[in-house]
Amino acid sequence: MRFSANLGFLFTDRPLPDAIHAAHAAGFDAVECHFPYDSDPGAVRAALDVTGLPMLGLNTWPGDRDAGDFGLAAVPRREAEARSVIAQAVEYAQAIGAGAVHVMAGRSDGGTAAEAAFRANLAHACDLAAPHGIEILIEPINQRDVPGYHLSHSAHATEVIAALDRPNLALMFDCYHLQIMEGDLASRFEALLPLIGHVQIAGVPDRGAPDRGEVDYRWLLARMADLGWDRPIGAEYRPAPEGTEASLGWLDHFRGL
Repeated sequence: MRFSANLGFLFTDRPLPDAIHAAHAAGFDAVECHFPYDSDPGAVRAALDVTGLPMLGLNTWPGDRDAGDFGLAAVPRREAEARSVIAQAVEYAQAIGAGAVHVMAGRSDGGTAAEAAFRANLAHACDLAAPHGIEILIEPINQRDVPGYHLSHSAHATEVIAALDRPNLALMFDCYHLQIMEGDLASRFEALLPLIGHVQIAGVPDRGAPDRGEVDYRWLLARMADLGWDRPIGAEYRPAPEGTEASLGWLDHFRGL
């Protein structure tokens, strides 16, 4: 089993290029990030080249977090902003060689206008990313952590993917969020496998390291491997206050699954 360090949560006490080197030194097989836009893409690409780690993906800019934004794609009347951050993400992903962009839906009232904006912006993102071989990901995010988030269930994501029918649109299967909202992760993973572009893990319910909490990841990841998943699993968890390195005891234990 291979693992990717999510640098939005791990090694955050250093600049992104240094975090890439730290992930390599710790034994990760890949990296991914949230919002790398204040880092020089040339320096990020150089760190990736030196370490040989692939950058699996990054997120679109979420908007004004202080004002309550958590993404823009499903926010009516902000289509211009949504498409601007999509273009920014695709351009940055292309510059550093990232494989995917997670288009963040944002909070909405769940109405038809929000859904129409979401689908139109996703279609635009897919068309913009396709010539560069970049995948677009959508991720159900739980309502406990982000109340009002437009996309919170896998069935909704499945409907959107089917309706848009874009070959480069896929599902981010975040086990933490889906366990909180839906549970039954193994059966859900098996049913959704053809649509899944990336998998992420964290302990539930506290989003700590994946070797604790209510989800038995040793069993679940072995089951995913049995079903044919052979790509790196994203470790997107909050390490203990002692730092990322102190939280990595799980990595060697899980690697042999």
